[in-house]
Amino acid sequence: MAARAVCYCKDCQAFGRFLGPGALDAAGGTEVAATLPAAVRFDSGLEHLACMSLSPKGLYRWYASCCRTPVGTTPRDPRTSYVGLIRACLDVSPEQMDRELGPVRSHVNTASATKPVTSGGVATFGVVARVGMMLLKARLGGGYRDNPFFEPRSRTPVKPVQVLSLEERKALTR
Repeated sequence: MAARAVCYCKDCQAFGRFLGPGALDAAGGTEVAATLPAAVRFDSGLEHLACMSLSPKGLYRWYASCCRTPVGTTPRDPRTSYVGLIRACLDVSPEQMDRELGPVRSHVNTASATKPVTSGGVATFGVVARVGMMLLKARLGGGYRDNPFFEPRSRTPVKPVQVLSLEERKALTR
């Protein structure tokens, strides 16, 4: 189960700028498929997985260090079983994305978009409710333990985390 949205928040935009050209859409958005980490499998390339955070308490933002392709975002606590998979890392056609995960249901944080976009409205509530139910089921059922981004016993990230300094962060924020 996944819920798709496009986020235009300043943090997603800063992460896109950290990665370089092509990480954001024309309006400064990032398409995200909210799902359970248990749905993610790394068949190869784990040696290229890297992690950064925009601040000491911010989300973990995962990417491929070899090509700077965004992978997703996770909370710092793996017991909150969530990954926002970023569309750019999924090698499937738009039609297959729609078929497998449904269409983009919401556009959030649209005030930060660099061009006019429609806001989420009622659809955003549906996405939030869907993700909330997904998190609750994983927490109560123990599914949160199956998470390829964290070591199972220690709950630490599988890769070292680069936390940006305030100056580095400011340089990425417009």
